[in-house]
Amino acid sequence: MTTTVTPQDAPPPGAAPAKVSKRPRLPKSARAGGQLHGGPIAYAILIVFTIVSLFPLVWTAIAASRDNQRLAQTPPPFWFGSGLFDKLEIAWKDANLGEAFLNTTIVAGTSALTIVFLSTIAGFAFAKLRFRGRGALMLIVIGTMMVPPQLSVIPLYMMVAKLDWTDQLQAVIFPSLVSAFGVFFMRQYLIQALPDEIIEAARVDGASSWRVVWHVVFPAARPAMAVLGMLTFVQTWNDFMWPFLVLTQMGNPTVQVAVAGLGRGYTPDQSLIMAGALLGTLPLLLVFAIFGKQIVGGIMQGAVKG
Repeated sequence: MTTTVTPQDAPPPGAAPAKVSKRPRLPKSARAGGQLHGGPIAYAILIVFTIVSLFPLVWTAIAASRDNQRLAQTPPPFWFGSGLFDKLEIAWKDANLGEAFLNTTIVAGTSALTIVFLSTIAGFAFAKLRFRGRGALMLIVIGTMMVPPQLSVIPLYMMVAKLDWTDQLQAVIFPSLVSAFGVFFMRQYLIQALPDEIIEAARVDGASSWRVVWHVVFPAARPAMAVLGMLTFVQTWNDFMWPFLVLTQMGNPTVQVAVAGLGRGYTPDQSLIMAGALLGTLPLLLVFAIFGKQIVGGIMQGAVKG
């Protein structure tokens, strides 16, 4: 096919040829696949935030290495003393932290596993299944998150006392087996991360509901399950009010209950309390140091959609 150029389309005689506009060249960091690099201001801000975030932990270790007389002076100490390991050893023995660590690991691990499992199943039901009253039930679940937990302390304690569970670990485990936040969190994640076509394909292949949950839902929800498990474990490990009401330091204490019994007396030993608090925090730092990279990587993998 021959294209003819009309006199109106032709450039006038003697005119310079039209220049072809070039697209602006993007910096290397802005191209597809390029790695973004922050400037000096970004690095300075990150350094400041890192120092502010680590200061409470460092100050706890510094206070644990000093005595009450030095901590009461002005200005307070800003460097370590020589008694850190001695205070840690005394706190470990006085608070019976070995048993407390074991009890807290059992409580936090059981709560994390059950909440992740039940929340994933319930979140899948609310996100992908169609049944009567789904919206009303979801509103009820969300509504329970708005009730202050302090309102349930008295009836829950009466129930525990009637079951003769006081000073036993099941008194702390059973109230934390389910989580309204976990159900809402998993529902919101599965709405976007789990396409309906995959579920329909599994149904066509003859998969039952439990097979769909095990082979389709759980693999798709793995990043969110890891995050929910980490958040639940940390929250249960740091829980103080309810374990303090139903457990005793001499019976089956958790870490927070055991640390609360340190430094009692006419003049509380603040450095001993700080040593117990430091010991109670170290396992959480260790868990995050081991699994933090995998969890963050799972979140980013689940956030990228092809």
